[in-house]
Amino acid sequence: MHALHQQILPPSGVEFATSLKLTPSSLPIPPRGYISSGRTLCNLVVARSNLLRIFDVREEEASFASLPVDDERRRGAEPVEGEAEMDTGGDGFVNISKVSTGHKSAVAPPTVTRIYFVREHSLHGIVTGIEGIQTMASIDDKLDRLLISFKDAKIALMEWSDIVHDLVTVSIHTYERAPQLIHMDSSSFQAMLRVDPASRCAALSLPKDAIAILPFYQTQADLDVMEQEQSLIKDVPYSPSFILDLPASVDENMRNVIDFAFLPGFNNTTLAVLFQTQQTWTGRLKEYKDTVRLSIFTLDVVSQHYPVIASVTGLPHDCISMIPCSASLGGVVVLSSNSIIYIDRASRRVVLPLNGWAARISEMPMPPLPTPEDQNRNIVLEGSRAVFADERTMLVILKDGTVHPAEIVSDGQVAAKWVLGPPLARTTIPQLARKLNNELVFVGSTVGPSVVFKAARVEEEVEEDQDADQHAVAQVDEPMDVYDDDEDLYGPSKAPDPVAQGQAAKKTRTVTHLTLCDTLEAHGSIADMAFSVGWNGPDRPVPELVAATGTGELGGFTVFQRDLPTWTKRKLPAVAGTRGLWSLPIRQTLKSGTLDPLQPAYDTLIISTDAHPSPGLSRLAHRSTKNDLSISVRIPVTTIGAGPFFQGGAILQVTTNAIRILEPDGSERQGIKDMDGNMPRARIRACSISDPFVFVIREDDSIGLFIETDRGKIRRKDMSPMGEKSSRYITGGFFSDSTGLFDSCLESSSVPDSAVSADRNHQTSTLSAVSSGSRNKWLLLVRPSGVVEIWTLPKLALVFSTPALSTLQNVITDSHQPATPSPPEDPPRKPQELDIEQILIAPLGESSPKPHLFVFLRSGQLAIYEAVPGGLSEEPPTMTRASSLNLKFVKVLSKAFEIQRMDDATGEKSIIAEQKRISRQLIPFVTSRPSGQCLSGVFFTGDNPSWILGTNKSTVKIIPSGHALVHAFTACSLWESKGDFLVYSDEGPTLLEWEPDFDLDNALPSKSIPRGRSYSHVVFDPSTCLIVAASTLQAKFASFDEDNVRVWEPDAPNVSDPLCDCSCLELISPDLWITMDGFEFATNEFITAVSCVTLETSSTESGIKDFIAVGTTIDRGEDLAAKGSTYVFEIVEVVPDFSLAPKRWYKLRLRFRDDAKGPVTALCAFSGYLVSSMGQKIFVRAFDDDRLVGVAFLDVGVYVTSLRTMKNLLLIGDAVKSVTFVAFQEDPYKLVILTKNTDRVCVTNADFFFSEGEMAIVTGDEEGIFRVYEYNPSDPESRDGRYLLLRTEFHGQCEYRACTTIARRTKEETAIPQSKLILGLTDGSLKSLTVVDEATAKRLQLLQGQLTRNIQHMAGLNPKALRIVRNDHVSKPLSKGILDGNLLVNFESLPITRQNEMTREIGTERTVVLRDWAALSGAW
Repeated sequence: MHALHQQILPPSGVEFATSLKLTPSSLPIPPRGYISSGRTLCNLVVARSNLLRIFDVREEEASFASLPVDDERRRGAEPVEGEAEMDTGGDGFVNISKVSTGHKSAVAPPTVTRIYFVREHSLHGIVTGIEGIQTMASIDDKLDRLLISFKDAKIALMEWSDIVHDLVTVSIHTYERAPQLIHMDSSSFQAMLRVDPASRCAALSLPKDAIAILPFYQTQADLDVMEQEQSLIKDVPYSPSFILDLPASVDENMRNVIDFAFLPGFNNTTLAVLFQTQQTWTGRLKEYKDTVRLSIFTLDVVSQHYPVIASVTGLPHDCISMIPCSASLGGVVVLSSNSIIYIDRASRRVVLPLNGWAARISEMPMPPLPTPEDQNRNIVLEGSRAVFADERTMLVILKDGTVHPAEIVSDGQVAAKWVLGPPLARTTIPQLARKLNNELVFVGSTVGPSVVFKAARVEEEVEEDQDADQHAVAQVDEPMDVYDDDEDLYGPSKAPDPVAQGQAAKKTRTVTHLTLCDTLEAHGSIADMAFSVGWNGPDRPVPELVAATGTGELGGFTVFQRDLPTWTKRKLPAVAGTRGLWSLPIRQTLKSGTLDPLQPAYDTLIISTDAHPSPGLSRLAHRSTKNDLSISVRIPVTTIGAGPFFQGGAILQVTTNAIRILEPDGSERQGIKDMDGNMPRARIRACSISDPFVFVIREDDSIGLFIETDRGKIRRKDMSPMGEKSSRYITGGFFSDSTGLFDSCLESSSVPDSAVSADRNHQTSTLSAVSSGSRNKWLLLVRPSGVVEIWTLPKLALVFSTPALSTLQNVITDSHQPATPSPPEDPPRKPQELDIEQILIAPLGESSPKPHLFVFLRSGQLAIYEAVPGGLSEEPPTMTRASSLNLKFVKVLSKAFEIQRMDDATGEKSIIAEQKRISRQLIPFVTSRPSGQCLSGVFFTGDNPSWILGTNKSTVKIIPSGHALVHAFTACSLWESKGDFLVYSDEGPTLLEWEPDFDLDNALPSKSIPRGRSYSHVVFDPSTCLIVAASTLQAKFASFDEDNVRVWEPDAPNVSDPLCDCSCLELISPDLWITMDGFEFATNEFITAVSCVTLETSSTESGIKDFIAVGTTIDRGEDLAAKGSTYVFEIVEVVPDFSLAPKRWYKLRLRFRDDAKGPVTALCAFSGYLVSSMGQKIFVRAFDDDRLVGVAFLDVGVYVTSLRTMKNLLLIGDAVKSVTFVAFQEDPYKLVILTKNTDRVCVTNADFFFSEGEMAIVTGDEEGIFRVYEYNPSDPESRDGRYLLLRTEFHGQCEYRACTTIARRTKEETAIPQSKLILGLTDGSLKSLTVVDEATAKRLQLLQGQLTRNIQHMAGLNPKALRIVRNDHVSKPLSKGILDGNLLVNFESLPITRQNEMTREIGTERTVVLRDWAALSGAW
């Protein structure tokens, strides 16, 4: 069998991050043409697994900030600027996202710091580190370069290219063939990438205590020493790299490296290494204690000499990490589990014990604890991260997100002590902490949202009885907004004037202010998932995927839907409108008979049109007093387009043969027949209306242009500057630039009338452009030859022309050619497959929308381009025009739709064919959500209706609408809501609204359900449509002897009990997301398996019923073997409390508990019997009168990880003994082993994978390797079917813990649907395995080879090498059975010329391949 491995949702969270000046917008003076809503401080680059994202960190006026959303939904990460204040009346904790409002400054406008998305890439490698570095080329362009390290010991040097507006690869350095990696166990090694602060070299840790060193040239002196040719300075910015073996070259005891870092402030490159000479653990501290050492040595690259300049021994064995201090302070800070240790340049140690364990596990001298607060302090640093806020103050972020300031206090020039302040705030669970600039700190998380906050230091008065050295948070009497300078930020200085006040000067102390700036939302790893039934509105059930995500207090559920969730507010059958809908804001006539001078805030009328009955019917509808629609005017014509005109004082209507001006009440003011003298012209097929211009295009591809007059009417506009009147165009339209980008990029000797003159040296902001009303209008035209042109209005000057758009090239630039003649052809030209059918320029985005170009080809290909400044061209154009637009369009998304054309099938244009014709149009809209989020997007109508959206923190995405067909669409605020849409779909005309709680930053619409705890298992009960979930909690663990006396208990307040996992079973309603009932287990008992099973019972008429089976493990400490239990619960309906819940109410009822001698790790059911694992055995039991009766058992492997059933077949996955295929028979009761795999392979999940007449077994292990096995007794290698045959090995690079099987039905209806596996991974991504038929698999396999060899891959990585699994038992890799969707998806985004070249090489056509891909893609 063949399968397609495809990514549905990219990884979630941040594992690695760095701050640098990567793009030109981050320069102090950006290049000409860059338009932004504020000043870009730096770029933030983040990575998780194979996903790399680039953001701008931008400081902008507060008016640009999006409105805050519900604080509870953000779970402690809502980006609202304000001071983080102490809760003096509570426990001293404060959420860093607490809303603070304040007064406005009279001196400077308030500013906020926000994150804006730039680019993202799905790489063919797993990122293990990212850092910024400067090369000699940085001297010229003032930009940094990006270093990325990968799992297979590679380092890629990347830089930003203005030509492609993206990252490009400078070089790639690979060490995968080094001796240290030949027998590397990847699961036990974590690579670290470090960069010298002076950018002199980079280092990558390798296994076996080695470091790969990559030196960089920084000055001319470096080149003179290396004696390199001067011509290679910019092409090769580095000298040859080498591998430094630490035990052999530096110190023979330098083994088991924990961390290493480059130290600042040294003339020569200096490296500090934290390592453990002898590995130990708490049970061997009597033999080996304080085994960690710190060595600092100089890295002499030229002479290959590494003298050790400092060495510190006797550090605690539980040291975790090391942080270098600033050059002015010197030294390093070492974090251990129980203490913080500062080591200065003279190797002196200053220790801060954080709990009572620090003195018990180490003989290192500890300072005295003078105060009761210090003596009772019990803080654990496991899972914590730390970052310096300034030279001496370090922010320690604990595992639960609590932020503590720790300050190094000096006595003269020598560091004397640590001062640990009380907690400042509560933020996300940290994975990393990085300083972005002087004040901004980024805290990345892999299990929840990542945050950017501002940490500032100010002076504060203290009372006489307070310690001035004590570090504290700022006590803010009056909450304030955030301003530019310190005085505005924290108010005027409070320094007293002794003369004026007549009192002595007060003491002051330094305090830290924390301000949350912005967040990057993430759901974290997926522990389990299940499909449930969701409701979009009261009458529209939809499948939704409920995933258990997050950890600890950030835990909860994330609900995913395939389509953008909407709900129907009302049905409007009277509107109809199969051929078009327009909702318009028209100024109404007052009682005095004059027009209202104010523009209406909402739409006031709806125009709809139908083609049947001939010649069509158009309607004008208003909202009645009863809040319904009333149709005021009916006109027997087909409306092609409509829009407000004369500043909203009239309606402009374009019909098939005329242009009419209508009064607000529907009466006609003016009508212009579309005639050529006395001869009728061809019918109008499309139009574009943008007050004061009207553009029409006819069926013979001729065009017409009209403009308003001063007398409230319209007239034809002279088009002589565009060439011959008989020129032909296939599509076109107007667009308005509200961002100022086109104005700033217009280079002209004479500025057109419509252009707003602007100072070229002044950066025009979006706010100033909108407020000044500079909505510059442009005309976009497409000639039959495929040439796309942009003309200015009203002077009609050609400023942009390109022939490259019809083949969808990746970067579109101005060809500087004059207007291309396009005379009429004889015979008339027939439509071609690669003709541009729809073209549009519209803004996409959230708070700062950017203009995007949308191109839809007749073949079904949709491409989206972002408009960016053109920059300086290397070669001057050979031909110049009087005016030109110095910008380019960069492709950001491309998708191929499978479409059916009725006129192609019939070959004639009959009335019936016209009625069945599907209208595919790109319609821009602007909508506001209840959260305050304002989005500009585009809706694509037709047989693939889709929303095209982009947000501040995500790329452009295409989300299906969920309808089979949409005839017409318009944004509609007639009912005084900016979030309504009027849609004529296969369900008829309806008024829709987006579901309010769904987040659109992900590839799938998602809704976060915070619960304050994490969940390990999720099950959907189909009989009651409820969710049963197992929550994971922490409880104190106590061990007892035979007399029930505690073996050990804490003997000091700063020593705590150990913690163990415990669980609780919850019955949850997916409608309200409330817990209806629960079942608590013992404090040392946790759930390892939950399943919804169908068992035989006499309590129902059918004889079967759904039950909830739960398997648990009882932890009894290190000395006793673990036990387990099997529970069977029944969901029963009870009488609801109508004061709390008016709907039906359910509870869990325990039917039976069965204790076992070992952990119960997996459960399932078949044929009415319960199948469970207990240690090394599998039991099949029947449920009889509240007890379980065993009927069969089987001895299996070591630890059963998964059980899957299909009919009477059972699939057993084991952590050591791989997979076993078993059949169950009832007469007599017996489990029979059909076949098994004899290789020692860890299996975490095993699933059936089948299609018509075929079946395979798919397994996954801890490293993310997929293996496909075949059961084929007729194959000689199977030894009569006793052994499974390994057919495919495919490296998925990340473990999946959740898997669900769904049915996939193809167009060829079969009795048995195909199975499709939906996988939830630990990195938060969703992936799928889809069955691929033989013919399609062969085509895509050949295409995969072409893509591997013939396109440039980001960072120079090899996609084929990523998927290869090392197997010493086979002669060549077995990776051909699974297709790599992450590679094949690149085919859609290639230019059409490249697509044709590749498919020609493999003997097929691009349309066939795109049709194959369209049939296989899709979430579910």
